[in-house]
Amino acid sequence: MKILSLTYLGNIRYYQKLLAGDAVIDLGEHYVKQSYRTRCEILTSNGVLPLSLQIIKPSNIDKSAVRDIRLDYSKRRQHRHWNSLVAAYQNSPYFDYLSHLFEPFYHRRFEFLIDHNIGLMEEALKIIGRRGEVRYSESYIEAGEGDEDLRDAISPKPRLAKPDSSFIAHPYTQVFGEEFVPNLSIIDALMCCGPQAGEMAGFDIE
Repeated sequence: MKILSLTYLGNIRYYQKLLAGDAVIDLGEHYVKQSYRTRCEILTSNGVLPLSLQIIKPSNIDKSAVRDIRLDYSKRRQHRHWNSLVAAYQNSPYFDYLSHLFEPFYHRRFEFLIDHNIGLMEEALKIIGRRGEVRYSESYIEAGEGDEDLRDAISPKPRLAKPDSSFIAHPYTQVFGEEFVPNLSIIDALMCCGPQAGEMAGFDIE
């Protein structure tokens, strides 16, 4: 079994693991700061841009379950994120076809982080053509023998991220740059490849 965290528009490696089958997303795990739970990376004219959601920090944040984390709208992060996505992908082949599916998530106020992230993930999976339901666990999962614990292995922090020899970045045409930038947010592959994102980015959707 592959144990995953819930991500904010997770990267291609994350989605390949999710779509390969036998995966469960742990909603009961402790929240981890500066992780893909609240961060994604997109490609802009100035290179890779990280986008980070603002949360309301509980007093015991290191012991708080992801399912209990609330979003903070006081700094208008969601508004700025949408403007960044528009600037990055308005000239992509599928922006006009897909933008209306994602824009509501940057205007509606979600109380909890998981509702925001799950909603975005479900839209992405529909476009890719994922069949079947995603498995979630409300309580913390203790990794057992044979389990692949990826909750922190897929991380923007070099000291936590673990190499993955099974991950292969399949190039596709991106909006900016002459060289392909691998393993960006799923939104990059979707805006560039649309429904063919599964095939172009190497996702297994069978």
